Amino acid sequence: MFWVGLLVRVLYITIARSYHFRAFADHFEFGWEMGRIARALALGRGYADPFVDNTGPTAWNPPLYPLILAGVFKLFGAYTTLSGWVILSINSVFSAATIPAIYEIARRCYGRERNGASVAQWSGWLWALYPAAMQYAVRWVWEMTLTTLLFAWVLVIALRMRGVDGDARNTLKYWLLFGLLWGGVALSNPSPLLFLPVCGLWILFGSKDRVAAFRGAVLAAVVFFSCLTPWAIRNWRVFHAFIPIRGNLGAELYAGNGPGSTGFPWGGTLPIVDGGPRIAEYRSMGEVRFVKMRDEMAKAYIRSHPAHFVKISLKRVYFYWIGVPHPDQAHPAGEYVREINFSFLTFSGLLGAWLSWRRRIPATGLFLWAFLLLPISYYFVTPGARFRHPLEPLIAILSVYLFQAAEKSWRVRWFARS
Repeated sequence: MFWVGLLVRVLYITIARSYHFRAFADHFEFGWEMGRIARALALGRGYADPFVDNTGPTAWNPPLYPLILAGVFKLFGAYTTLSGWVILSINSVFSAATIPAIYEIARRCYGRERNGASVAQWSGWLWALYPAAMQYAVRWVWEMTLTTLLFAWVLVIALRMRGVDGDARNTLKYWLLFGLLWGGVALSNPSPLLFLPVCGLWILFGSKDRVAAFRGAVLAAVVFFSCLTPWAIRNWRVFHAFIPIRGNLGAELYAGNGPGSTGFPWGGTLPIVDGGPRIAEYRSMGEVRFVKMRDEMAKAYIRSHPAHFVKISLKRVYFYWIGVPHPDQAHPAGEYVREINFSFLTFSGLLGAWLSWRRRIPATGLFLWAFLLLPISYYFVTPGARFRHPLEPLIAILSVYLFQAAEKSWRVRWFARS
């Protein structure tokens, strides 16, 4: 499945020429802020300039994906078509490497069901071939496929350590790997970290030897914080401020909730446009002061407009699960199809989770916690289909289980009547 999934993705990139990015705004669509940071790294300017040149050091984005992209730019040139093909192919490796994780999650959780092997097979093939599962690998230069890969393997390790459908592997080696994977998640996209305590406690309280498990959890914590420490030290030395992972929350909070906010994604108040007033403020104030100012403005506006904040936050909840509409869509029929497809996966995944809970499928409670916690930050800042991508492997598995169970029920009823 891995090789088929990878081949399909690379063929699409090559045939559809999705590695050709528009040169608009100095190739900004080629990686957006991460692309700018990667170019600065490749040119020897350091981790800097997330929007335009010569704005100085940054902690706007976590470092893992920009460092990978910087390596590509260093070898194949900044914003070249070859670099586009290479980074999208790397994305495709990340996406295809998620397939074995999906297969193992489904096999471990549903292996005792009569259709368990089929659920695992269909879930893997769905991720390998379904266009929506590969869209961010073949078109987007951003961290979604990397974060999804790391998060999926976190779940695999958790299931192994808990002993779901097998012997528990609650050893120091697995705790070390658990901490390392979570460190990778944090340095790729820290939003899933809300789920980390729940995942760790789920393993810990399911262990037969709690003392040994506690020692392992301490080791995992040491490894996790060791992954973050070099980046936090760099930020302290550069900005004289404690920025453990990323430092743009205040600016994003204002962009999503300040004057004129509607709940839709909008970057009009972000320092994106060269020569605009926002970039002038950003350059003159520096990133830390700019973000702090925006954070204070956002909180003041939210306090003075609480009903507006609640309204657009509820709208973002809807967008996260049903899809963000594109009002300027040139083809309304295509827009409806996109929203129906997105919401169909939502409902089938949630119904699959409900059915799994009723049938006491192992780890269903853990998955429900993931559904609850991973979206929270996006409800209050900004929506977008790509932010849900780390949950899509679980949604795929639960959807497949729902329809496999429905097919089995239909067959039983049909044979009973005949």
